[in-house]
Amino acid sequence: MRSIGKPVKPNMAPTTPKKSAPVADAYLENFRHFEREAPQPAWMLPLRQGGFARFTELGFPTLQHEDWRFTNVAPIAKLPFKPALAAPADGLAAEALKHFPFASLPGPRLVFVNGHYAAALSRIGRLPAGVKVANVAAVLAREPALLEPHLVPSSSAGDNAFTALNQAFFLDGGFIHLPAGTVVPEPVQLIYIATANQSGATMQPRNVIVAEANSQLTVIESYVTAGGAGYFTNAVTELVVGDHARVEVLKFQDEAADAFHMAAMHGRFGRASNVSVHSFALGAKISRNSIRTNLAGEGLECVLNGLYLTRGEQLADHHMVVEHAQPHCASHEYFNGILDDKSRGVFHGRILVQQLAQKTDAKQTNKNLLLSDDATANTKPQLEIYADDVKCTHGATIGQLNPESIFYLRSRGIGPDTARRMLIHAFAGEIIERIRHEAAREELNQLVWERLEANPHLAEK
Repeated sequence: MRSIGKPVKPNMAPTTPKKSAPVADAYLENFRHFEREAPQPAWMLPLRQGGFARFTELGFPTLQHEDWRFTNVAPIAKLPFKPALAAPADGLAAEALKHFPFASLPGPRLVFVNGHYAAALSRIGRLPAGVKVANVAAVLAREPALLEPHLVPSSSAGDNAFTALNQAFFLDGGFIHLPAGTVVPEPVQLIYIATANQSGATMQPRNVIVAEANSQLTVIESYVTAGGAGYFTNAVTELVVGDHARVEVLKFQDEAADAFHMAAMHGRFGRASNVSVHSFALGAKISRNSIRTNLAGEGLECVLNGLYLTRGEQLADHHMVVEHAQPHCASHEYFNGILDDKSRGVFHGRILVQQLAQKTDAKQTNKNLLLSDDATANTKPQLEIYADDVKCTHGATIGQLNPESIFYLRSRGIGPDTARRMLIHAFAGEIIERIRHEAAREELNQLVWERLEANPHLAEK
């Protein structure tokens, strides 16, 4: 067993890297073609150009970058860049959807195959008055003014090269807009299915979710595979939540074993809102979820909650910044990892409390359970606090099952194999039980149970 990484001292800002991996000429060649051919409103072109300029300026992050020192993306940088500019010719049979999680749940769903909207697999149904559920490409063609205010703020891409790359090349994604006071009772699903078998085939979805004041919404965002291999998914989701709104987002990632998955979520939450974001990472050779939330209104509550299950030589990384910008806000982060074989889990959580954000209540917890002596967990919880009247805590654990807990169960007549299974399932259940939507919670619980039970190391001493 190995564990690397210590919490940094409060108020320590990340260092600026001196070197980045260079950007291959293929990116520029593809972008020049994309500039000429991509259908888009006039205001989109400078945004794309700005995104590409930022991407070439940043280059791919290396292990010298403080925020990437545990996650080596060199295998992605070395991929031949082949953006999936056209929809697959053979499509996907409707029957295939039945094999994916949450397929039986009612409600609207937008399905994308290799990043392209598949109308035949999607369903919208009847929606409450004023609610819009559509693919981004269609909205850009018909009502671009709805998207402009939500795409422009992320054009700078900050210091995330993958977000900048998405800004330059995205073609489609899910668009959800709820007017004030609207409730959508069933979950809205955004389903991304990869079938690409070409090394370097790249899909770059851009999702925009807007829930105005006093609205209620559940979104399930899934990234799955139907036989694809060697591809790269680079997704960005913009989440805007109005005052007093109640929103739950469940992101499920189970991509191919030799695929790559980079994702970013940018959230801005209003006064007295209640937001839960769940991340479940089960697949991909290398995956990273970068979550940045701006708690922009007083009195709101935000829960970030996640589980990563890794095996083989997988790497699953969760990197997040929760910015408390207003007083009387609460944020709670709970991330658990179950790591097997030679796999790695990475957690980097930063709570940033601005001077104005008095009466902040923030908690950050990362727990890692190693099922193998060769598994590795790297964890770095971090506090950066500029206010004086706050309650902030953080902590991390890395280890194997507690022998005392196993002994306690065995003393009650439970066999050692069953005792281990119970404790591991309970460890995953801590995260799953925080999902508010009952049907989604039950289905995910069953899926994780089956995935764990299929692990030959589950009952080993």
